[in-house]
Amino acid sequence: MTASEHISPVAIVTGGSRGFGRAASAALLDRGWTVVTDARRACDLAATAAEFDSPRLTTIPGDVTEPAHRAALVVTAIDAGPLRLLVNNASRLGPSPQPRLADYLAADLRAVYTTNVFAPLALIQAALPALTGNGGVIVNITSDAAVEPYESWGGYGSSKAALDHLSATLAAENPGVGVYAFDPGDMRTEMHQAAFPGDDISDRAEPESVVPALLRLVDTRPTPGRYRAYDLLTVAADA
Repeated sequence: MTASEHISPVAIVTGGSRGFGRAASAALLDRGWTVVTDARRACDLAATAAEFDSPRLTTIPGDVTEPAHRAALVVTAIDAGPLRLLVNNASRLGPSPQPRLADYLAADLRAVYTTNVFAPLALIQAALPALTGNGGVIVNITSDAAVEPYESWGGYGSSKAALDHLSATLAAENPGVGVYAFDPGDMRTEMHQAAFPGDDISDRAEPESVVPALLRLVDTRPTPGRYRAYDLLTVAADA
């Protein structure tokens, strides 16, 4: 075994302090990956780092909409080893409860698009040379609201639709990198609760139950495209 084979692959997972990002980071660490993750809330990120207690986890508090923060994520990841995975998980729901498009303030919509479209693309642009050189994978977390016109989901849904299209175009332009839009489905997360204030969402899936679908996507590297967790898990169950 060569020295290079001892170096664990590196993943950037944005929004890793809670929800799906936290669950994905934990699973990757369990598989021997080195993970670089972030969150806007430094206290939540510190608590996650303390609980995981892994030398292969690096946490960087900050906002993915800020260029200096994105640069820090990429530089830290590249310094840690071969960057082979970028999971653009950090998202912004928008106002809660969500307004109809006729009432959506331009400033609020701009903030949603900045986090859900412009920041992921900018992070991809920064990480793409390393991911290309390492034959890496990009996973952009999307939503069924990107393809279904749910009432009051126009702001968030349209931002994820834009992310879907960016993913498809990036895949066409970069055949050496696996680029996927990944729809995890409804999950029991803080953001999903904010979308339904006051409702009981205990029937939604725990994020940890969805992570195997993400791992299957990374492991099998199917044709680039848009994939639902439900479909990936069903295929795995039938295999």
